[in-house]
Amino acid sequence: MVDHPSSSLALVSTSKHHKRELWGWLSYAFASEVFVIVSLTLFLPICLEQFARDNGFLLPDKTTPCISLSAPPTTEEDEARCVVKLGWAWIDTASFSLYTYSASVALQALIVISMGGIADRASYRKPLLFGFAMLGSFSSLCFFLLSSSSPIWPLSGLLAILANIGFGASIVLLNAYLPRLAASSLPSSDRGDAVKLSRATARISSLGIALGYTAGILLLLVTLLPVQYAGGSTNALRFAIGGSGAWWALFSIPAVILLPGASRLEVATGFVVTDEHEGLLSSEAPETLPVVVAELTVWREITDAWRRLGSMLRWHNIRRLRNTFRYLAAWFLLSDGFTTLTSTALLFAKTTLHMPPSSLVLVGVLTPSAGILGALLWPVVQRRLRLTSLRVLILLVVAASVIPLYGVIGLFAPRGARWGLRVPEEMFVLAVYFGALYGAFQSYARALYAEIIPPGEEARWYGLYSITDKSSSFIGPLVVGLVADMTGNIRYAFLFLVFMLWAALPVLIGVDVERGRADALAWSSGNEGHEREGNAVAQQEGD
Repeated sequence: MVDHPSSSLALVSTSKHHKRELWGWLSYAFASEVFVIVSLTLFLPICLEQFARDNGFLLPDKTTPCISLSAPPTTEEDEARCVVKLGWAWIDTASFSLYTYSASVALQALIVISMGGIADRASYRKPLLFGFAMLGSFSSLCFFLLSSSSPIWPLSGLLAILANIGFGASIVLLNAYLPRLAASSLPSSDRGDAVKLSRATARISSLGIALGYTAGILLLLVTLLPVQYAGGSTNALRFAIGGSGAWWALFSIPAVILLPGASRLEVATGFVVTDEHEGLLSSEAPETLPVVVAELTVWREITDAWRRLGSMLRWHNIRRLRNTFRYLAAWFLLSDGFTTLTSTALLFAKTTLHMPPSSLVLVGVLTPSAGILGALLWPVVQRRLRLTSLRVLILLVVAASVIPLYGVIGLFAPRGARWGLRVPEEMFVLAVYFGALYGAFQSYARALYAEIIPPGEEARWYGLYSITDKSSSFIGPLVVGLVADMTGNIRYAFLFLVFMLWAALPVLIGVDVERGRADALAWSSGNEGHEREGNAVAQQEGD
């Protein structure tokens, strides 16, 4: 049998397009992940706490400035609480960072829901992605200009909120490319093989995490010397955050060039084809269908996105995709547990263990360094032991729960003990341990979800994935902040984190991936007809 020349040319063309799209996808991971590693999980919570501390006062008299202390207390028991007044309320300086993060994830969830319908249109996915990238990177750059001595220093919280919104929304849009990338990386004959598709998805997801962590480490090494030289001053911290914004903006440029857009087909005057939904690639030519397109209006798309979310969350649809929603329920708890553990551990290291900023930077270097190895080695372990992605994820959660549990043990340690997370040296060991788990956790969580969502609606479902993440992340920092305010000891928050991780395990174990994959395909097939009917109705209403 002789291959037709056009078939060979198509394969070459597909391969070239896949490589170009993959490098574009990876380049944005390289650009944006720096904000997470350098700012969101390291310098930003510390910098916000420092902004508040520079303007705060010591309890109980609330008249002695916190910065008047010549040296930090030597033990956890001797610590004097520092509070700052915002409006009419006095809050712990550590809580300022936590409340800011809670506000950012709540607003991020609203935006991600509203953009869901527009983001599933290929013509708008790329512009939206880079619009939010500009918002996030510019907000980070503004830290160059804002000093803690400025009377408008609370704007640091607003800038942090905008930067986190920009990052979170852009990552939802980036993740929407993942199922397409995984499918196009395989020969057309293998795209129906669930095992091969699962491994391809995990592999590409792991590459993105590893490359992003590499970028974060590079910038951390660049910022380490000035932060250490300046003694961890507020200025040094805000310049590090501004640097992450500059990196984010600069290295987003290759992604702008390489990630695919969607050409618009003029159908008639005043109408443009914008309903070109991107799904998994197929080895067969698509069926030619009549296209009915309504003019896109932002308000209609936003209201439609909320309507579709309501439809997705109806009980009969939850039952149709029970395994997808079961996974989201587990993700609700897990994302909060991991994200809040990261921010809480850093605040604990700064405010309770009194680790200097240079040591915190070292922690920040060790964690993603171990994360690179974890993201690359766990797929090897998976192949060797023939584990499913779900079982790998369960193992990672069990192993991660050891960290907050160890912090809880410290509540029962005697005064002067050097175990139970009572001395700074323990933090370095736990940073390596956590990093080896967290990089793989992020990779497998994202990849496993890609297997059980309806093809053609990736942005919408990754939006729900992000909403689930941000909804729980809104709760976590809020609870930790309340614990810190009520007890004066942030260590008690580790009890909450142990509960969050352990509560997710029974839910996660109950996910049936094979059934979930089949249900998602059935959902997608059934919704295609409804989508065409909806477009026809919209067209008639427009006429």
